[in-house]
Amino acid sequence: MADASFDIVSKFDKQEIANAVNSAAKEISTRYDFKNVGASVELAGEVIKMKANTEDRCKAVLDVVQTHLVKRKVSLKHLDVPEAGPRLSGKEYHLDCPLKEGISQENAKKINKLIRDEGPKGVKSQIQGDELRVTSKSRDDLQAVQRMLQAADLDVALNFTNYR
Repeated sequence: MADASFDIVSKFDKQEIANAVNSAAKEISTRYDFKNVGASVELAGEVIKMKANTEDRCKAVLDVVQTHLVKRKVSLKHLDVPEAGPRLSGKEYHLDCPLKEGISQENAKKINKLIRDEGPKGVKSQIQGDELRVTSKSRDDLQAVQRMLQAADLDVALNFTNYR
């Protein structure tokens, strides 16, 4: 019998993110606490751009966007929020949050080590670019690895694809 396998990737649905940003923009345009503060949000390529006339309002816009992303079942780990916070540009505060996709080499090594150390015996994993391929003779072992990785607190959002 051939080995069973699956891939571990970190991808997001661009349409879901666009829908979340559009619904957040609609909420911001109608909410009373955002009146006359110049608050707005837009998706420009792979970056969510937010702006308002105060730093606190800019952070509140970010909170609204994060709420809508969670409602759309998009992991907040895809959002790379700058630690410095909103930056002042002219009379407005801007906050640009790029979207992260793919698994970095250091995170891939961390996941690989986790599978080797804590996963069932006979499960092999190998890094292939920005994803990992996990193989085993037993499908039950693969499902155990998936449960273990979902329970682990990693700083990257994981998706399991190509399950055979």
